[in-house]
Order: sequence, then structure tokens, then C-alpha cells
Amino acid sequence: MSSSVEVVNCPVCYRKYPVTEIESHANKCIFLNSGENDGASTKRREDHDHKETNQAEKRQKREGYIEQNHVGQSHDNFIQEIEVPSSSSFRQTFTSPVPLAEQMRPTDLTNYFGQEHVLGLHKVLRTLLEKRDIPSMILWGPPGCGKTTLAHIIANQCKKDNQEARFVTMSATMSGVNDVKDAVKIAKNELRSFKRRTILFMDEIHRFNKLQQDIFLPHVESGTITLIGATTENPSFSLNSALLSRCRVIVLEKLNTQHIIAILERTLIVIDGKIVKAGENINFTKPGDRIPRVLIDEATVIWLAEMCDGDARVALNSLQLALQARDQDSGVILISLDDIKDGVKRSHLLYDRKGDEHYNIISAMHKSIRASDDNAALYWMTRMLQGGEDPLYIARRLVRAASEDIGLADPMALTVAVSAMQGCQLLGMPECDVLLAQCAVYLARAPKSREMDHALALAKECIAEHKGPLPSVPLHLRNAPTRLMKDLGYGKGYNMAHKDISHLTYMPKGLENVDFFGPSESL
Repeated sequence: MSSSVEVVNCPVCYRKYPVTEIESHANKCIFLNSGENDGASTKRREDHDHKETNQAEKRQKREGYIEQNHVGQSHDNFIQEIEVPSSSSFRQTFTSPVPLAEQMRPTDLTNYFGQEHVLGLHKVLRTLLEKRDIPSMILWGPPGCGKTTLAHIIANQCKKDNQEARFVTMSATMSGVNDVKDAVKIAKNELRSFKRRTILFMDEIHRFNKLQQDIFLPHVESGTITLIGATTENPSFSLNSALLSRCRVIVLEKLNTQHIIAILERTLIVIDGKIVKAGENINFTKPGDRIPRVLIDEATVIWLAEMCDGDARVALNSLQLALQARDQDSGVILISLDDIKDGVKRSHLLYDRKGDEHYNIISAMHKSIRASDDNAALYWMTRMLQGGEDPLYIARRLVRAASEDIGLADPMALTVAVSAMQGCQLLGMPECDVLLAQCAVYLARAPKSREMDHALALAKECIAEHKGPLPSVPLHLRNAPTRLMKDLGYGKGYNMAHKDISHLTYMPKGLENVDFFGPSESL
């Protein structure tokens, strides 16, 4: 039978080691904890001497063993008493005035998540970037989807290949036309003297009006600069057509939940954090195990990724806010779901009352009503209200839908919509929200008929495409208030009988057989 090996505590880190290994381990501990960590190791020795009374409990803390099914509030104090050497870089990450989202920007495509439709393997844009053949382009996408990050990756490539290109960053919120002129002047000199081209990144390019945007045209066309613009607004409306014809528009999509989770996981690795999965036991008893600075459970990470609405910046800054609220010198920092919820309010919904999403969502609501999808109609209507839309704008669109898509199939629909609009005028928000909800659901469930809208369109087409002068009103339909008009035949032969009885024609000459309501014209 083999006898049990005698173990002793290390006087520096208080972990247990065999007698045969303790000397070499103690030397390593003394070396690693010398200098800037002397204060931390002294504090550990004092705390250990002071708490020696309860041997079983303190042994568990010294070994850094945490056993639980979930990272919960009941273990909060226990986890924070585990002491780890202080890290100045960790504190600097969260005391820096630079937001965490800015600090975590990747420098190459390896750590760039999302946008596989344009940056996936063998995609045209990725191939061009890898070849350093960067075209002029407009990056269009919602906030936090990676537009500026992609520009930073291109800038990093330029730094590596500084003999080939230089990268200049500007923002339309802080720069003007004169700043662009200065940048172009330098770019011309660089191209003429050093054969080095200039890549100009203009963030928030839509902040330049269309007249100011003309400053880019001759220089992009001549190749003096390669323009990369970033915008959250639809380029079709916010940029002039001449500039669009010279740049390729790259549409970046909102990040999905898995992309945000991957970004958060990378960030936690950088800040020495660990994600605890459901049911996982955390054990740091093995020699050489490193106790993480941050513990956060998987459910919290998933919740944050789902609530940030595809905006990586919101997710990272929310994590930073939760960490800043905790004491970075207290040891292991436990981030619970409540900590994240305190810093995240669903006020960042992607909805701009004057932007592209304004028209996209109102279109989605109208088309949901037309398709009789009451769930979707209620969802899009609520999303607009939650995003801060004017309830009267929604009400006016509902009135239009009542006539355009329901019409004579249910004449009461128009009455309901007009009543809802008047109710919104009387009540205002937030009380009028239920009026709009009731109206949207009623319209979605009502029978549909586009007969009136289609007939109106045919009438407009008939008038717009009529060849020659428009036909005059037939004499028998004209009013005759004077004797002269009666002598001219105005109103002659008119009666109020049904057209099939009177045999009068009410359409102008040449259009007697036109039928806007014919079955062949119906939708």
C-alpha cells in the first residue's frame, strides 16, 4: 500500500503542495509576487492570519474552489472574498475614458464578426481587401454593425503597407469642406512625390449636404483619393447621385445574437473573464490554475446579446458599465443578470422618425394589415410607438389603409379608423396606444377589397395618358343658371332617372365604353 503524500501550504499563495515540490513552488511565488505585487501578497498573509479560526471554510477559499449550479446572488459575497493579484491593466481598461467598444475594435478580419454576405470567404470585398485593392465605397448599415470597425481594419492594413497607401480618418460631424480640401492637397503631394495613394474615411458622411458632397467628386474620379464613407441613412436619399455612381454601396446588416455573443466572449477573454455555463462547477485547485477576474453566467451573456438589438456598441458599453459599478480591487468580480439590467434600458431601438427605418416599419404595418396578419400588424404598430413615433402619423396611415385595402368590403372600417385618429388627438400618448392597437387589429381582421384604389388608379391613368385635349363636359350635364346658357343647350334633356332608363351618357365623348370597375381590371 502506498502511504499518503504529506502536503503543506505555500506561505505566499496558501495553496497546498507536496513537501517535495513546495520549495521550488515557493521560489516561483516569491518571484512572481515581488515588486508591484508585494502589497497584495502582504495583504493575503495578514488576512490569512486573521481568519485562521475557521480552518475548513478558509481552506476552501484559499484553494479558490467555487461549487454551485449557477452564478447567483447567494454566492456573491463568497466569490468576491477570493483574492487574486491586482492587475493594473484590468483597472486601466475600465477607468479609461475610451469606451470599451472602442478598445475592443479588432485590427484584422480574423476577429471581425458578422457581415458574411460581403466579407465571407471568396466574397468580392474580402478578396479586394486581402489584395490591398480597396475601391471607393459607401458602407451603409445600422449603428453598431461594424462600419467604423471595418474602416479601422483597412487603416491597420495601410499601416503595415505604409509604402503603398496612407489612411486619413475624418468625421462629417467635426470636419468641414475646408478640412477635406486640406486632406486632398496633401493627398496630391503624396501621390506626386511618393506614389502613395490616400484612403479617406469619412464617418457619418450623410451629415454633409448634397452640395458639400460635391467636394469629393473630382478627386474620387481622378484617383487622388479613395473614399470610404459610413452612413446609417439610406444613400439613395442622403447622398447625391453623382457620388453614388462613383462609389460602390456596401450594405451591412444588423448583427444577430450569435455575432454579439462571439464579440462578448472575445472581450471577456481579453479582460481575463470567464463565462460560466449552466450546471458548471468552477474549480481552481490545480497548480497553475489562473483565477479569472470576472465571472458571468452564460444566461446573462445571452440576455445581453438579445437585448442590444444587434448593436455591438450597446452590448460592450453595457458590460463596461456593469463592471465599472463594481469594486475592481475586491477580487473576483461577479456580474449577475441584475447588474446588466440596471445598465441596459431598451431605449436604443433602431427607429428614426426621419430615417429609413421610419418608412420601412410603417410599410411593414400597412402590408401586414393588407395580408390580414393581425399579429404582425400589432407588432409593427407597437414597435413604432415604442420607438417614439407620432401616434397621429400612425392614425393617418390607418385611415388610408381602411379605404385603400378594405374599402366597400367593410365601410365601417373607415369610420373606426377616423374615430381612432380623433381619439388620439383628444387623448394623446400614452393613453391613445390602445386605440391604435384596436384599430390596427380591426383593419387586419376585416374583409379586404382594393376595388376603390384600383379603380382610382385606372381613372388617373385614363386622364394622364389621354391623347390630345381632354374631352369637354357633355351639354346635357352642364349647369344652366342663365338664359344664354339655356339657349346654348346647357342642361337640355337632362333628367334624374337611372342611366338605364334615361339612356343618357355620363362619360365624355369617346369614353362612353370605358369601365373602371370591369372584372378584367380587378386585382
